[in-house]
Amino acid sequence: MRTRLSVVYFSPSAASLSPLASAWVTGKGLKAVVVADTAEIIAMSLRALPAMVLVDGDAAAPGMELCRALKNDPYSAIVPVAFLFHAHDDAEVMAAFGAGADEVLSPVFGLDEQRARLDVLLTQTERDVSVHPSTRLPGTNEIEREIKRRMEVGAPFAVCYADLDNFKEYNDRYSYNDGDRVIFLLSRILHDVVKGLCGAGGFVGHIGGDDFIFILPLEMVAPCAGEIISVFDTLISYQYSEQDRRAGYFFGKDRRGQLHKVPFMTLSIGVVTNERRRFTHPAQVSELATEMKSYAKTLPGSVFVVDRRNDPVRDEGD
Repeated sequence: MRTRLSVVYFSPSAASLSPLASAWVTGKGLKAVVVADTAEIIAMSLRALPAMVLVDGDAAAPGMELCRALKNDPYSAIVPVAFLFHAHDDAEVMAAFGAGADEVLSPVFGLDEQRARLDVLLTQTERDVSVHPSTRLPGTNEIEREIKRRMEVGAPFAVCYADLDNFKEYNDRYSYNDGDRVIFLLSRILHDVVKGLCGAGGFVGHIGGDDFIFILPLEMVAPCAGEIISVFDTLISYQYSEQDRRAGYFFGKDRRGQLHKVPFMTLSIGVVTNERRRFTHPAQVSELATEMKSYAKTLPGSVFVVDRRNDPVRDEGD
């Protein structure tokens, strides 16, 4: 997980936070650092993205330049920037928003509302950066959090790692745009089946590319995985041209440039559960799920395989 500063407070003149910023940071249990140089903040953001940048209203002009610099870089553009004006001025408010500010606060709002607006901004940003941009599904941080949560609850659960077979060959034959469409299709299948059958008990996340994780109550593995594979196998042929669809395959080149038949994409799902194992860390679950997914990919067609192994028996002296 990326190391993040909590809050950066930009103020060339102040050595400490404003009363509003101080109360809000303390109330959220965060840490803050006061920085007087915009170049230093930009350099800090390249090393570790801050959770938020607060701009002292007395530094509005350089603060707007800082905001533009952060928002013009796709890497740091996700950092929320809020201006804290000590007096309300319509022109300054509009200028701040024009520079790319995510929020502008002034005494026109009461102190409670200003703090509430900062709360909402922080929550929205954390949610936005935790999802995959193409599928809007939770990313790796949220996946790890959900696995950890299930481990702490202690109820039986299953972690399922889904991966496409022959996806690279499909991308080479068609285009990355077509590949993105297939990934989005798979994300919808996973989401709709898992949420449809499990409701709030199901979770679907996107690791990246054609790799997905979904987490289920133990008893829902076979119904969900079976339905996902059925729907996927029904729809995937329509992602190919009519000529390829009639043939049921296409010719592609291997690494040596030799032509070979490439079958249609299939879906491999590796499943690990806490039925016979005691997990101690999400990384352990991830490692086993990856192992089961790799095994599933050695089998023909769309399949799901469940790890039925027990934890290794420890010697008494261990």
